[in-house]
Amino acid sequence: MAKLKAKQQTFNPDRGPVLSVRFGLALLLMAAGIAYIAFYYIGVRAPEGFNDQGEAFPATGPGFMKDLGGWNYLIGFGVFFLGLVISAHPSTPLGRGRGVVVGMLGCFLIGLAWICTFYAISQDTSKVPVFNDLDQKNLVVGIAFMAVGFTFATRWE
Repeated sequence: MAKLKAKQQTFNPDRGPVLSVRFGLALLLMAAGIAYIAFYYIGVRAPEGFNDQGEAFPATGPGFMKDLGGWNYLIGFGVFFLGLVISAHPSTPLGRGRGVVVGMLGCFLIGLAWICTFYAISQDTSKVPVFNDLDQKNLVVGIAFMAVGFTFATRWE
């Protein structure tokens, strides 16, 4: 098989475009969701424990994020899952061919692993980042991964 020319590397007539605006948007949304959760967890939420006066440590960072509290996780995971759902479209590499199976099984297995991990550490989640703040909402996150897996399953031919 001959080496692909520059124009053929970005578009394959049998499979569609390798890179598309939708795929770039999906990657951007997934990265933004992860970054939002990480920024909230590391830079905004109040650390556990008390200061020298016996008062709980205050939250730092932007005011709107402090006011939202635990809803920040909903925003971050929502943006991340929206990116995954957008990546299930046939114009993206994950939305056609073997990519659908990889996306579907990946989401199902990540959701299952998320729930199993939560149950395994549910007695002491204080040492696991993000899990410690979500408590029972970890089940919602695991089920949401599985729901996104079903969006990939609808694209499977």
